[in-house]
Amino acid sequence: MNLINALAISIGVLAAIATWLCLGNGYGLQVWALFIGWGSFYHTGGGSDGLTKSAINHVWGALVATVALVVVGTVGGSVEVTSLLVGASVIVLVLGAHLPVLSTIPAAVYGYASTAAFCLLTGVAIGDIAATGQAAAMVVASLILGNLFGFVSEKLAGAMVKAEPQEA
Repeated sequence: MNLINALAISIGVLAAIATWLCLGNGYGLQVWALFIGWGSFYHTGGGSDGLTKSAINHVWGALVATVALVVVGTVGGSVEVTSLLVGASVIVLVLGAHLPVLSTIPAAVYGYASTAAFCLLTGVAIGDIAATGQAAAMVVASLILGNLFGFVSEKLAGAMVKAEPQEA
């Protein structure tokens, strides 16, 4: 079996399981964030390195977003003030890439954007650090679970490709 077909099967089957896991119980996992994490796993190169890079940088992005949201929620103010605070937080987000472990900027942006979107679109009291932190933790859990689904889908697809007899 070729790799694309194997990936289609492994990702499709696991996508059904992931959707059930997020929607079929009360864990609060977010299926959209799981899929972002899954894509990020592949975007960062896959394998153990992609899993590690993606997960660590999701956490970094969510942490920076959480601090930014709490500051914005506490300070309040105009669109201009909010825009400056967000801009400053994104500067911090990207400057983190000076540390090799935080150098996968796209994965950090996925963590930041997912956290901000979830908090803002669900009405989380962003000035409340406990509420914002709890929301960020749920997003991070969903993103990292997506990274793990990516890892498993890659392994399953690899096994399907190798299982096919090779023609001479």
